[in-house]
Amino acid sequence: MVNIVPAMSYFEQILRYQKRNRLASHLLFWLVVLLISVVSAKYYDGNEFTLSWGFTGSGLYLINQVIATYFLTYFIIPQLFFSKRYGLALTSFIVGSYLICVLARFIIVRIAEPLAGQAPKASETNMNILTDLPKLIFVYFFHIFSLAFVFLFIKLLKDQLEIQRRALTLEKDKAATELKLLKAQLNPHFLFNTLNNIYSLSLMGSPATSESIGRLAEILDYILYRCNNLLVPLSGELALLNNYICLEKLRYDERLKVNFTIGGQEAGRMHAGSQGPAAEAGLPEIRIAPLLLLSIVENAFKHGAGQGIGDVTIGIALEYANAQFRCRVSNTCKPGPGQGSSGSIGLPNLRHQLELIYPGKHELTITRTETLFTINLSLDLS
Repeated sequence: MVNIVPAMSYFEQILRYQKRNRLASHLLFWLVVLLISVVSAKYYDGNEFTLSWGFTGSGLYLINQVIATYFLTYFIIPQLFFSKRYGLALTSFIVGSYLICVLARFIIVRIAEPLAGQAPKASETNMNILTDLPKLIFVYFFHIFSLAFVFLFIKLLKDQLEIQRRALTLEKDKAATELKLLKAQLNPHFLFNTLNNIYSLSLMGSPATSESIGRLAEILDYILYRCNNLLVPLSGELALLNNYICLEKLRYDERLKVNFTIGGQEAGRMHAGSQGPAAEAGLPEIRIAPLLLLSIVENAFKHGAGQGIGDVTIGIALEYANAQFRCRVSNTCKPGPGQGSSGSIGLPNLRHQLELIYPGKHELTITRTETLFTINLSLDLS
């Protein structure tokens, strides 16, 4: 199998190196520029080229390019875009560019050409160097500042990539924090009532006491320690639902009926980490976001059985086919408004979690009749 590394990862590696080795990265950039200049000099000078002169001449000229580059990048641009001092930026750019070009011409005429064995020209007086604007502009300015603009483009591109990286990091951190908050919103009344029920069972010496404690321990262990990843095995989620349903049945006795089917078959006892009934029903060991199913089922118990409407039926049906996972949960309810109203935070949180984890790959529909409330969730797991 061929591993394909995204291009962004290479950019991230470059950004990390540049951030850790700022001085070294700048020195490397100018070393590359110097080598390119020397190779170009070899091409243009032909037989007259010597390696020592190539490095000397190119190095002397490079001084002006370095000054121009940092002048433009770290002084003019911040004044122009961050401080909004347009007049100062324009004036500084004109004056600074003029002085840099003059310096370049002085270095060429007074240092580089004599080192190369060229006699000074009588017409190249200091005043002539200062006032020959066409030469300063067309011979020096464009050549010197062309490299400065290339450097500026690279820096702006790097800054933009860094901004995108930070935005992605902040978004991931924000999503992780929100998911933790969503996971922490298991109805506290469930824990309170379950503990009360277990206490009552213990007073009666019921053999179901130890089993109930075991189920509650499995629920807490799963929520606290086993579902910290973005996606978890479906088997763990099914075992969580099974334990939750069994504990809720302790509260409602015979007036509560729960129909829990997986792939059309009735679900039985499941333990976290096992495939059990899911595999027997033909459901593969897929991975989904943690606690999504529990949020839907908990909503059905809270607004169905928890409303004290007499006999209650809750239906839970899970299916998987063609990379589509479907969950249908229905519960009997009181006539009139109530479940699914704007006062409930469970369903808005569910929608938010789906948007974070399955953007554009989920469908959540809620329907209500006079006595039945139904939630249908479809996830595209392709």
